[in-house]
Amino acid sequence: MREVEPPGRPTVAEIDLRALEFNCRQIQKKVPRGTKILGIVKADAYGHGSLRVSLTLEALGIEYLGVAIPDEGIELRKGGVRTPILILGGLFSEEEGKRFLRHDLTPVVFEKESLLILSREAKKERKRINVHLKVDTGMGRLGVAAKDWPAFLQEVKRCREIEVEGILSHFSMADEDGGAYSKEQWKKFERAVAVAEASGLHPRYLHMANSANLIASAFSAGNLVRPGIMLYGSYPSPTFEQRIKLRPLMTLKTRIHFLKKVPPGSRISYGGTFVAKRERRIATLPIGYADGYNRLLSNRGEVLIRGWRAPVVGTVCMDYIMVDVSHIASVSAGDEVVLLGKQGKERITAEEIAEKLGTVSYEVLCSVGKRVPRIYRS
Repeated sequence: MREVEPPGRPTVAEIDLRALEFNCRQIQKKVPRGTKILGIVKADAYGHGSLRVSLTLEALGIEYLGVAIPDEGIELRKGGVRTPILILGGLFSEEEGKRFLRHDLTPVVFEKESLLILSREAKKERKRINVHLKVDTGMGRLGVAAKDWPAFLQEVKRCREIEVEGILSHFSMADEDGGAYSKEQWKKFERAVAVAEASGLHPRYLHMANSANLIASAFSAGNLVRPGIMLYGSYPSPTFEQRIKLRPLMTLKTRIHFLKKVPPGSRISYGGTFVAKRERRIATLPIGYADGYNRLLSNRGEVLIRGWRAPVVGTVCMDYIMVDVSHIASVSAGDEVVLLGKQGKERITAEEIAEKLGTVSYEVLCSVGKRVPRIYRS
């Protein structure tokens, strides 16, 4: 966790923790009173650095944190995070039962074998272990099928060391169809909860809403919501920009490493995919696909230099990209370059890059590589 720009290569990702606090407060305004927040910090907090983000959310009073796998949760515990941590992916092996207990992690459970593993390990330690039970309401990924739900609950009740702290599911759509599918999923979830309560289970947390649905579907908040991408200042889809104001956390930046003039007919980068039609001024930047700058941005991407957009020319290399700066006055080696974020009046967003790549902003943020230092501004 760096606070100042490191020496050496000037390629860094600046993370604005003030923007994280702002986004968190904006989300709190949108959820019903009494509804708690589970901040999703999996995948290294979507590329922003899970430990520092988690510690900040903890200081803001966030109720719960969510990660995908136990290793992510253990990393947070070793870094000093004390907030409850939900492991959304459940157990992957029998050995992991011990790790959940040792590091005070809460598993999501959706099959019998995991129940038995956790129950055995808890019994050895003479402890009870909190779990959240997952029912599949239409995502088709993880979760107990509706037809198997009553029998599964009976298995849960037979495991005396298991404490059911929550029941959850996951929306697969927001309002693409006017919210009809989400409403049907929510009804299935309510029926599953009713069956659980009739069997004698009364969990503290009921949760289903992610970033998109906690804004699109007020009916589906439960008493715990799971914002992910919105914490980081990006929108689940363009339709949400008018519903909530967010501030992006990440600025991906570097500096011009080398500057040269090339004559007409010059080819740039591997494969010679860019040919200069007239004399051009080309800047070489020390960032490439090994840092998460996607190769599909070859001859398509743009960067910001001195407040101007400059096009990427030629094929993106592993460690470098080249941009045409012929139109930018007084440009020089060492000038700051923004690849994601704001410079002057211009901004390049994760959504803009995602559109060029035919993907989602989630992937753009998660792709920023580990060798790019994160610098935290607070």
